[in-house]
Amino acid sequence: MTMVSAPKFLLSCVLAAVFSFSAVTSSAQSQTAPANTPPLAQTQPAIPAQPNGPQPNGQKPDDKQYTITTSVNEVDLVFTVTDKHGRFIKDLQQRDFALLDDQKAPAQLYSFTQQTNLPLRVGIVIDTSTSIRQRFQFEQQAASEFLFKIIQPKSDKAFVMGFDVTPDYKQDWTNNLDMLNVGINALRSGGGTALFDAVYSACRDKLLDASRGQEPVRKAIVLVSDGDDNQSHAYIGDAIKECQRAETIVYAISTNVSPSRDRGDDTLQKIADATGGRAFFPKRLEDISLNFADIEDELRSQYALVYKPADFIANGAFRTIYLFCLDRRYTVRARQGYFAPKSQ
Repeated sequence: MTMVSAPKFLLSCVLAAVFSFSAVTSSAQSQTAPANTPPLAQTQPAIPAQPNGPQPNGQKPDDKQYTITTSVNEVDLVFTVTDKHGRFIKDLQQRDFALLDDQKAPAQLYSFTQQTNLPLRVGIVIDTSTSIRQRFQFEQQAASEFLFKIIQPKSDKAFVMGFDVTPDYKQDWTNNLDMLNVGINALRSGGGTALFDAVYSACRDKLLDASRGQEPVRKAIVLVSDGDDNQSHAYIGDAIKECQRAETIVYAISTNVSPSRDRGDDTLQKIADATGGRAFFPKRLEDISLNFADIEDELRSQYALVYKPADFIANGAFRTIYLFCLDRRYTVRARQGYFAPKSQ
């Protein structure tokens, strides 16, 4: 997965006006930083200069995590931080981060939480097409083990979907691990591959409303496939945008174990990057279970912050997110934006 790093043209904008998270609360008022205080320590910074770099073309990029709109002008952003070896960093403070929303410093920060343990809503989406038949048993076994480890019945839920030419839902949302296991074992391989249709369907039909009327949840798809789509009516951009609208991260595990990456692997990487997830490319089929374990670790190793965007308009437009750790040894993985809700 592509880690979020600050482009050079944007970094000066960040350093000029983005805020430090250290002293902001829901009741914080706008204030001017003392002369000897770095700009990043401002509680409510001035709007930064607008970067002149290219904007995402209607695509909401890589959420490390996901964004939940808790009200018309609040954003709940979940993200992870890793070092250069990919190890999760879990003890950073508010003051260690800087943020731009739609190229502007947020108007206010409401909360910051370390190692958040939000309830999970996880879709297991498994390629059952003919092209992965020889690898199918490994996929099923690893997926079952993952669900038994990650799902906490008191708070979490999951669903199971296979796909070849069409999506095939084997188990709807449930916290019953036995039912989820039965759903995975009921999958059968055969047919073409409509990957984009499957991801689009999972987000539209299962994840778009998964948290509506409830407390915030962490939504993710675990996609197991070789990435070779040959049957979809939807395009990859359609699938990505629907994930972004559903505020869902995609973790993709490739079943291509050949020595070199192919076009299908690039497809999986693109979907993961755009939604804030990760793509895994195991060298052996037996390593798929290790990739599931990595996903489990990440889902329980997250930060969360809630903030009010500056100059927010409820017009359904895409708003970019740039989140950085001020310690350049560390990399933040967060999705690069979200769709503002439309006013009713």
